[in-house]
Amino acid sequence: MENNKQNSEENTFRRAFGIHLTSSEIFLEYIFPEIQDKLWQYRWIDLYAGEGNLIIPILNSIPFKDRIKFFEEHIFLFDIHSEMVDKCIENVGSYGIPPEIASNNIKVRNNLDSFPIFLKNEQLPLYHITNPPYLYLGYIRKHKETQKYLKLFEGENEGYQDLYQIAMINDLRNNIENMIYIIPSNFLFGASVSNKFRIDLLKYYKISKMFIFETKVFEFTGTNICIGFFKKKTFPKSEIIQFSGKKIRNEGKTIRKSYILKPKFNYRAGSEFDEFLEKYQVRSPLKVRYYLLKKDVLKNFGENKLDVIDANDYHNNQYKKLKIEVNDWLKDLIRSNILYVRTVDTGSYRGRTGLELISEDFNVNGIYVSGNTYRTHPIQIFFEPVISLNEQNLLRDYFKFILEFFREKLDSGFLTTYKYSNAEYTRKYLGLTQTRKLIQTFPHSSITPEVRENLIDLIEKKEFNKILEQLKACKKESD
Repeated sequence: MENNKQNSEENTFRRAFGIHLTSSEIFLEYIFPEIQDKLWQYRWIDLYAGEGNLIIPILNSIPFKDRIKFFEEHIFLFDIHSEMVDKCIENVGSYGIPPEIASNNIKVRNNLDSFPIFLKNEQLPLYHITNPPYLYLGYIRKHKETQKYLKLFEGENEGYQDLYQIAMINDLRNNIENMIYIIPSNFLFGASVSNKFRIDLLKYYKISKMFIFETKVFEFTGTNICIGFFKKKTFPKSEIIQFSGKKIRNEGKTIRKSYILKPKFNYRAGSEFDEFLEKYQVRSPLKVRYYLLKKDVLKNFGENKLDVIDANDYHNNQYKKLKIEVNDWLKDLIRSNILYVRTVDTGSYRGRTGLELISEDFNVNGIYVSGNTYRTHPIQIFFEPVISLNEQNLLRDYFKFILEFFREKLDSGFLTTYKYSNAEYTRKYLGLTQTRKLIQTFPHSSITPEVRENLIDLIEKKEFNKILEQLKACKKESD
């Protein structure tokens, strides 16, 4: 019982400070090969050092007789927690660095608040290798123990969304030319959480390479991470960034992939999907509204009883079913909109993101939201104008085919990684904006019987290029 209490307190502490300690094995396998020929050329710093595992192992490659001199001139470590600094001093001691010397270069400091200017040296440039704290702004706002960080997101930092972004932008403002950061992979794949930050950072830095982990790295978090190698540009410029990436999956499986990040699409990975959405949006797209809200039901109370699930009441692996009483107008609206969006992969191939039938998955008429709306819940979709049930079924098949085509082509790179799991594939989150835009490529106003049969046939045969031809023809016809 005591151990459980202690573990819970430790997890709360880690979460409150965004702490995810890095093993020296990550440094030795993925980082050291990139820097081993440059050890004497830089001052190696980690401003959020933890136990020092991203810098201290460098000493292994320094001859014993040179280690103290090298350490004094080339290694500087900081952490906000004194116990971590003590651990760093102890760790460098195992390499022959006396505590009195180690304590000169390993210090307690809050580097999120300000950059240690005194590190700058005209003879040796700084090279920052770090696993910074990361904690999402939404979490910071909601928890009393983390609200002290809110001040970091004010002023020139307004609009940033995570502590790691504050760390990196501080490096930019202090002209750090070389950085290796271990950060959440939403840096590459996230939309609203990362758009502003990528635009601001990648105007000044290029990415030389990246390791993207789709397997568990840290013991106490399910966050997927990447190791990014950043080099400052000679001149700031908004331009296309290309780099080589290597995805590491369960059981050591790897995939090599080239990434192209375009400023037009906020430097988000997988922009080929965004280009499709932009190019093939129809002239008069369907308007999409999400959620059957409690206020809608109360406003339209009536004598018609409909079966719904409550998206806010999930227990024992199922949603609570209940009856709502509504007027004729809302009854017809709910019954004539039969689709919902599953925004998060469940982990099984049958449960991947996409549009699904409410009656088929829940055996009810609608999906009711009795409390707050959440993007990860099943969400009923309402179309304007209302389209027939046959067209909605076709839309569902079209939507899922296009989505799965791009998931295979881009290795799901245009979607946000949800969280680490032991699923057969890396679980992803489909944004509601992405959902709306994909729906708006569906040529609802041009669905003649002939077009309908053609689309059904092409989807069944998985003829993506011919579907594009059909979309072009429908768009031309509507001009």
